[in-house]
Amino acid sequence: MPREGTGPDFIEALARGLDVITAFRPGRPVMSLAEVASGTGLARPTARRILLTLTELGYVRQCAAGFALTPRVLDLGVAYVRSMGLWDVARPHLERLVEQTDESCSIAQLDGSDIVYVARVARPKIVTLSVQIGTRFPALQTSLGKVLLAALTPDDAAQVLAEPSRSGLTPLWRPERAEWEAELCDVRARGWALTDEQLARGIRSVAAPLRDGTGRVIASLNVNAHAAETPVDVLVHAHLPRLLHAAGEISLDFARMESVPHVTSAQKSAGPIQAPAAIEQRGPGRSPESATTTP
Repeated sequence: MPREGTGPDFIEALARGLDVITAFRPGRPVMSLAEVASGTGLARPTARRILLTLTELGYVRQCAAGFALTPRVLDLGVAYVRSMGLWDVARPHLERLVEQTDESCSIAQLDGSDIVYVARVARPKIVTLSVQIGTRFPALQTSLGKVLLAALTPDDAAQVLAEPSRSGLTPLWRPERAEWEAELCDVRARGWALTDEQLARGIRSVAAPLRDGTGRVIASLNVNAHAAETPVDVLVHAHLPRLLHAAGEISLDFARMESVPHVTSAQKSAGPIQAPAAIEQRGPGRSPESATTTP
């Protein structure tokens, strides 16, 4: 039966194939035919035909326990990143920011209620979460995601956050709507977001928006640090100014491009995020009142 809300040009078979691919998660890299059918809502014969087709195409392999994705699936995501030119444009700025801060730096975009990493330069340090191109985390629990959500109206953000996360992670912080609306309002006014162990213990980060030539937020950039090594004051007062400068430079480069990356969720702007507010100087050991952070 065709799914609701689709038009006459909608190809149900293609949608079902993509459903099967996305059914494989970090917690279930190998699935039996019955598990694939149950996870996608497809009849077993349909799921079987799709799995065998994907196997013929090289995207799925059969194993003793059932079926698993192959590395060829990464080609789908790599094609997206390459087609956008995002990495080529951002790489020099990311590398410079990593040199300046001695921390890992990443760029992400919004996909449903998750962020997806599209560019990254990492520092070999202690980490509690493995992050690679294509990694996804719940947006609301990350500084990168908060910046992107702050570019939406509250109703649009609520609609996005109502979608189930496909990250496979259970966040430590689950705020009510009134709480996250107030925080996103602060992020929008301040021009940057900070999270402190909201996604995983030991991880804190600060993020800023990346814009196109019209000022529309199209991605976000962060500096990610380990809590045991980098105090919040250092992240805000030492790293944030460099982050904001890099975000501005990358945004200028995006504006010069003939085409720029677009977020994968519909974004009706809540009005542009304000230019970053001046950073208030605080004494050592005092966290900013707005401290709210992650990758």
